[in-house]
Amino acid sequence: MNDELNHLLARTVQGRVSRRAFMGRAAAMGVTAAMANTLLATSLRAQEPVKGGTLIMGLGGGESTNSLDPALAASQVPFHVLRTTGESLVDTAADGALEMRLAESVESTPDAKTWMFKIRKGVEFHNGATLTPDDVLKTLQRHSDEKAQSGALGIMQGIESMKVDGDYVSVTLGTPNADLPYLMGDYHLMIQPGGGIETPADGIGAGAYKIVTDEPGVRHVFEKHANYWDSSRGHYDRVEFIVINDATARMAAVQSGQVHIANRVEPKVAGLLARAPGLEVKNVAGRGHYVFIMHCNTAPFDNKDLRLALKYAIDRQEMLDKILMGYGTIGNDIPINAAYPLFDDSLPQREFSVEKAAEHYKASGHDGSPIILRVSDVAFPGAIDAAALFQQSAQKAGIPLQIEREPGDGYWSEVWNKQPFSASYWGGRPVQDQMYSTAYQSSADWNDTRFFNDEFDTLLLQARGELDEAKRKATYAQMAAILHEEGGLICPMFNDFIEAVSNKVQGWEANGVQEVMNGLAPHKTWLA
Repeated sequence: MNDELNHLLARTVQGRVSRRAFMGRAAAMGVTAAMANTLLATSLRAQEPVKGGTLIMGLGGGESTNSLDPALAASQVPFHVLRTTGESLVDTAADGALEMRLAESVESTPDAKTWMFKIRKGVEFHNGATLTPDDVLKTLQRHSDEKAQSGALGIMQGIESMKVDGDYVSVTLGTPNADLPYLMGDYHLMIQPGGGIETPADGIGAGAYKIVTDEPGVRHVFEKHANYWDSSRGHYDRVEFIVINDATARMAAVQSGQVHIANRVEPKVAGLLARAPGLEVKNVAGRGHYVFIMHCNTAPFDNKDLRLALKYAIDRQEMLDKILMGYGTIGNDIPINAAYPLFDDSLPQREFSVEKAAEHYKASGHDGSPIILRVSDVAFPGAIDAAALFQQSAQKAGIPLQIEREPGDGYWSEVWNKQPFSASYWGGRPVQDQMYSTAYQSSADWNDTRFFNDEFDTLLLQARGELDEAKRKATYAQMAAILHEEGGLICPMFNDFIEAVSNKVQGWEANGVQEVMNGLAPHKTWLA
């Protein structure tokens, strides 16, 4: 069977091509109707999940400092551990729709200020305890406490009060928010027994797999939770994550069959891997973006002209071509792109300009000392090379950018969100409010650009309370314009998520919410 027909079959099975279209295109390739029907029926049967076996994933983005506390997850491996062991109230499906998980239904008052989540019955945690609405309430309360240092703090601070009401957990907001259910799907908000208040890092969740080996920065092993509530997920007996931060070693592992799935495939090797026997390269566009972040409250980045000089000094098209090899789109110094609902494309694209960069650099009055950009290859695939390109284009404008290469282990705990200028990445969020609330609201714990802007905060609250979508879109456009001009975010590109996947892995689903099927490959795939 040729590659074109294989591709057509796969898209038909995934529901992207209708059966009628498949039959017509197969006939155009010279395939008889009988043969086409047989191929399609066989492929559909192959989509029936096979139970058992061990899935092994080779993952970049893990450190010895990683914790099992959901509040503290800040890189890829902790994200995958949470998605494998935990369950949230709701989730975002591949098509962007809201999917019920531990909440079996969601209702709201007409003004979208009070939301009621009906908690699913019969759910068992890994320690044998039964999920109760009180567990949900205490989990949300813990992530609302600044002492927890939760990555979800920004989205929790809009909540005025919470309570248990029978089978429901009721959440009342200070201002209306039509997106509140989506915010409850944040991957930090995995429900824990007793809210995780006493033992936040015990790894006890309600997901399909329970953790049996936890070696941060090295290896994580999981086994199927025998009493998992959702029979449509969790087909493996065992799942293993091997932390392989070196990109070359990670690709060698998937090519040799040591692992079934490898994340963070560098675009420069994607084409080569796609030709390797027994492998497929999967890529999907989404909300993920590769960035350089400046602390707006720390010299010299507290100078708006210097920030603008650096924004004009980056050649986005060159970076897209040479770093992403076309596996992405150009960014515009905001964390939002066309993948988001209510995206406004009227904001002018910031272009590379030696003249404007030099003009703003001169206006900043900077003393000419080296401007330190800290970077590591764990920040994003190709980060070192991207920083080198940035340095070269900045030099054309007379900007003395100096690259400091940092070790990968400890980068997310010692450099990101601590040093005033560094490389980073964001996987994005399902809706604009969640992205802005998590990283750009003044009070957000993960405000990694130290962007404190009262007008922006006011507009964010206004957008949450606006139920008219046209007016809401206009407010988001205002927010984007402020961040574009005033913020410390340099966003040169939005990345595709690219993974290398063994042909043995079946049931793959294109999902651009986060990498590796939004972390659901252990739940939804199986081995042929």
